[in-house]
Amino acid sequence: MSNKLIVDAGQCSQAGKKEQNEDCCGIRLPEGMDLTHKGIVAVTADGVGSSEAGKEASEYCVQGFITDYFSTPMSWSVETAGERIIRSLNAWLYSQGQRRYASELNLASTLAVLIIKSTTAHLFHVGDSRIYLIRKHQIKQLTKDHRLIVDRNKTYLARAMGAEYEVNLEYTSLAIEEGDVFLLSTDGIHEFLEDTSIKELALAQNDLELAATSIVKAALSAGSDDNVTCQIIRVQQLPNQDDNEYYRQLTALPFPPPLDIGMDIDGYKIIREIHSSVTIQIYLVEDMNNGETVVIKTPSVNFEDDPAYIDRFMHEEWVGRRLNNPHVFKVCEVKRQRSYLYYVTEFLEGKPLSQWILDNPEPDLSEIRRIAEQIVKGLRAFHRKEMVHQDLKPENIMTDCHGDIKIIDFGCVQVSGLKEIHTPIHDEGTSGTANYIAPELFDGFEGTPKSDMYSLGIILYEMLSNGHFPYGTLNEAKKHQHYDYTSVRKYNLHVPIWMDGAVEKAVHPNPNNRYNSFSELLKDLSQPNPSLMKSHAPLIERNPVIFWQGLSILLLALNLFLLFTI
Repeated sequence: MSNKLIVDAGQCSQAGKKEQNEDCCGIRLPEGMDLTHKGIVAVTADGVGSSEAGKEASEYCVQGFITDYFSTPMSWSVETAGERIIRSLNAWLYSQGQRRYASELNLASTLAVLIIKSTTAHLFHVGDSRIYLIRKHQIKQLTKDHRLIVDRNKTYLARAMGAEYEVNLEYTSLAIEEGDVFLLSTDGIHEFLEDTSIKELALAQNDLELAATSIVKAALSAGSDDNVTCQIIRVQQLPNQDDNEYYRQLTALPFPPPLDIGMDIDGYKIIREIHSSVTIQIYLVEDMNNGETVVIKTPSVNFEDDPAYIDRFMHEEWVGRRLNNPHVFKVCEVKRQRSYLYYVTEFLEGKPLSQWILDNPEPDLSEIRRIAEQIVKGLRAFHRKEMVHQDLKPENIMTDCHGDIKIIDFGCVQVSGLKEIHTPIHDEGTSGTANYIAPELFDGFEGTPKSDMYSLGIILYEMLSNGHFPYGTLNEAKKHQHYDYTSVRKYNLHVPIWMDGAVEKAVHPNPNNRYNSFSELLKDLSQPNPSLMKSHAPLIERNPVIFWQGLSILLLALNLFLLFTI
């Protein structure tokens, strides 16, 4: 069985009885990495009849969506990519329509999008173009027509691309089966043909181009006076590979042999071993092509027959190659042919943040804020690509010789786009270190940026308290833990009460009660937020400005009293 999605497709679009075809449709069937990470895309759009530029609008929707979708990061989920593209397309259509035309519906169009990625179909829908599923000779309409019913004989289009500044789109997804047939149509088809007729014509012949054409002709024969467009996509094969095949693909490159000083591996000369453990070997090497000093990471032969380990090893390189940020460890592109399984990174001279904590038992608060800002900048690079680090801890944060911060270790990074791809490798549970992992991950929920915020809050607490934790030392049974926050001021009275409150909010066990953004956290680490002041704390700590103002007024009153009574 081949690990490949295979579909057949056909489409037909005609003006019909109208002078101009304001419908538009397009299908892209990619190969290679794009097929695996993006899937196949079919788009149908119908320029709104009352629009002065319906043809332009529908063409822009179809061509723009397909082009933009394959330009989005592979790490993005289909839902994120589709929604962002549609909102961007809608904003352009609306702004151009307002600028160039005077009618209420300017550059406007319906939109129906089908994306099949791995074993899932993703549907995006605005307007009254439809998407059907034909399975086991039964046809089902998957989309709901966005039409406003006035009376039995009169309806109006309720939603359209470009009609309003904010588009109200619908998204859904469903598991697919081999043999499924998806059909996209504009109202010139489905308003004149019964669903059963559409089904019979779609299944009548193997050539889907001819099948789509026959549906278009049938609609015109039935009296359709509109443009007519039909797309048909049939799922021939799903990428449901077995363990043996997946393992064969993972082990296409052999593990490297033991590497000694002076050895050459694909043009990299071994200088020395930096680190060796039961799971990985790290070597300092010279790139003999350009003389650059870099690092090679090789897998441990102890796991040569462990597909889950190999998958995680390759995952680290995949993630690292898609991140480019000064506060994220750089994984280098290997342009030459590889003879063995390994990956190349920058050479980083420095020490982990865990060592910095030991070296700074009485840390300067401004330095902690500077470190926090750099960690946040690195995390944002992950989150913009729909990645969650999930294993943020002092050992995975390096400080270089200039004191700058870099986030390392991508083995536990959750990637939304990759989670949509079927593999026989199953996640065996939460990875990472118990003291730093957000509670929701132990409860089986997916990681979010707020999960990384929790980890950052724990690290800030550890830095401020010289190695302590807000909830004590935790273990793998963390989901049964009682979360009673211990003020960081118990260990460090130099920490302002408002900064302690900011850390407490960041590490709240309920993600809904944490900050909504890292910007809010950084702001509250730098200046007092009255809402974070604890009522039992002295006024001088809760609000030092009011304290000194009040004291000044009291002293002035006392001086006046003494002046007039003596």
